[in-house]
Amino acid sequence: MAVITAAMVGELRALTDAPMMECKKALTEADGDPVKAEEILRVKLGSKASKAASRVTAEGVVAAYVAGNVGSLLEVNCETDFVTKNDDFLAFSNALAKLIAEKNPADVAALSALPLEGKTVEETRAALIGRIGENMSIRRFARFETTGKLASYLHGTRIGVMVDFDGADEQVGKDVAMHIAAMKPVALSSDNVPADLIAKERSVAELKAAESGKPAEIVTKMVEGSVQKYLKEVSLLNQSFVKNDKQTVEQMLKDTKSTVKSFTMFVVGEGIEKKQDDFAAEVAAQVAAAKQA
Repeated sequence: MAVITAAMVGELRALTDAPMMECKKALTEADGDPVKAEEILRVKLGSKASKAASRVTAEGVVAAYVAGNVGSLLEVNCETDFVTKNDDFLAFSNALAKLIAEKNPADVAALSALPLEGKTVEETRAALIGRIGENMSIRRFARFETTGKLASYLHGTRIGVMVDFDGADEQVGKDVAMHIAAMKPVALSSDNVPADLIAKERSVAELKAAESGKPAEIVTKMVEGSVQKYLKEVSLLNQSFVKNDKQTVEQMLKDTKSTVKSFTMFVVGEGIEKKQDDFAAEVAAQVAAAKQA
């Protein structure tokens, strides 16, 4: 039986991106032969992807792609922040953003069936899971095709914005995209705020107003005032512009003879319930597994 050294494990990991314990097992099975060990890992990729598929993917990245009047915004999720810095994961996400813009898939299932570098997107995703050792999922995307202009802004890789706008000044679109990332409006105007959000805000306002002990007609005015204040705070056109809080976004657009048709913002993991890990227990489990290997 060949002695498996840390250097051998490290070299195989660098070659395959597989987890270290998997590399050690493969080398042991291959009696120290790195070529055979690599083959063993490649065979195991599919099953490894299946095992990872049930794990929560609340981290990830937002990728954007713009080519002329066509663009896309995409969220791809993984399990840990560490993987969001992996070059292969980032390349996969960026390739998908371009593919969406070019092929216009109807949904994630249609995107997953598209060809990507000799495989389907789904096959590429499964292979990447096997190499990296984490579950990952394509969560959502938006595709834009406009007669106007597109501007995108990525705040790191966690917040992404795409804006469909008209106007002579390209900087206006970029400024609006940055504003959206900072202020996170939920709609273009107060008329577009989803009814369920308004209902929730009204319910909270009613509870607060009821505690005031004021007459019913005053309570009604208080509630309506709170709702109107909320609508201004969450609608893009009514928000104070981040680069000049003396004017609203709507006023800035009017001054620059620009208009915003629509926008989409993705925040990584928004709405996904993250798994709360016991770090000490996780470390203890890894140490125990290493001793048994």
